[in-house]
Amino acid sequence: MAKARARHILVPTEDACNHLKIKIEAGTDFTEVANEYSQCPSSAQGGDLGEFSPGQMVKEFDDVVFSAELGKVHGPVKTKFGYHLIEITNRTE
Repeated sequence: MAKARARHILVPTEDACNHLKIKIEAGTDFTEVANEYSQCPSSAQGGDLGEFSPGQMVKEFDDVVFSAELGKVHGPVKTKFGYHLIEITNRTE
């Protein structure tokens, strides 16, 4: 079964998400941004969600994690929780 490992940053607005993506693309460390801004409890681990299988996360999140390019920051991705920046760190089929 497919598995993936990802980290993310969760914020309430698309504007905030875009602003943080610009900071990361300019060189600010993803972990630092997650620690400071993410509203998910995973922020304490730099946004790391650990390893998970398809169906364990909401559909919009899974769609990105199980199809998008590894090692790149994707988003904003809108879910019922807010807006996410997602970085896929590992994936196996």
